[in-house]
Amino acid sequence: MIVDRAIYEGGHRRACGDLSDELERLRAGDDPSAFLWIGLKDPTQAEFDEVNVELQLHPLAVEDAVKGRQRAKVELFDDTVFVVLKPLRYIDRTSDIETGEVMVFVGDRFVVTVRRGELTPLTGIRKELEADAAALRMGPLGVLHRVLDRVVDGYVEIDAEVQTDLDEIETAVFSDDRTDTGSIYRLKREVLEFRRAAMPLAEPLKMLYASPRSPVPDGELRLLLRDVSDHLQGVIDHVESYDDLLSGILSAHLAQVSVQQNDDMRRISAWVAIAAVPTMIAGVYGMNFDYMPELRWHFGYFLVLAVMAGACATLFRAFKRAGWL
Repeated sequence: MIVDRAIYEGGHRRACGDLSDELERLRAGDDPSAFLWIGLKDPTQAEFDEVNVELQLHPLAVEDAVKGRQRAKVELFDDTVFVVLKPLRYIDRTSDIETGEVMVFVGDRFVVTVRRGELTPLTGIRKELEADAAALRMGPLGVLHRVLDRVVDGYVEIDAEVQTDLDEIETAVFSDDRTDTGSIYRLKREVLEFRRAAMPLAEPLKMLYASPRSPVPDGELRLLLRDVSDHLQGVIDHVESYDDLLSGILSAHLAQVSVQQNDDMRRISAWVAIAAVPTMIAGVYGMNFDYMPELRWHFGYFLVLAVMAGACATLFRAFKRAGWL
């Protein structure tokens, strides 16, 4: 559905009439910063066609916007820029990371933002820009910068949360407390989801401020995009280090589990060996043959008990010295 649509001229908002008439008037006007902004949420093909008839967007970009589930990217179609972003949300209760999807079309005197799902970083952006006339005068590309900045700021916040979770797991693994292998694997999976959202955006974002093909004019807007790119690259560097560190922590944890299992098996084996000696002696004297040495000797019973106790004590000391007990 169309969540909102408006015309912005001279840094101020006004109501939007017929799309084609408004675009024609804007393109014929003298204000290069004037533009039309349409906001969509979970649009159907029919709803998007209504907008596309007036804006004449590229068919491939329209197909991606309607179907969703796209990889983060920036594509240039003739005079239109199509951007796919993967905003993230951190859930404190479960330490999970949820992924959303935002798409932005930027063209001649218009910008279209498409939100898919409930997770969206666009809440409040329009009001913030409407309160900042200087930012609105940057035109549609200024809106794109603000959306990119909001998504990357979300990455920075989640980066801090993941760092905290990683520190807690690392402390637990190398302490005396038992750590669940599943918690390490779950965090590794969340880091992977984080990586899939952030990494594909790095190179396309650089293209917006560094490539000769970029539609962004030289000046303040390119500097702002470069600042967003720097923040994104810092997040990516951290995510890569988290992935490597988690792999090391998982290996160390599995090694600890293996060592602990070996220690447990050695203890069990030692006690089984100690118990085997009296069992063997009792088994020999329990065969009930008539002609057995010491079978009818008065002190035979006590001697056998003493031999059992002595053998068990000797084995216990030997296993204790070897570190098995």
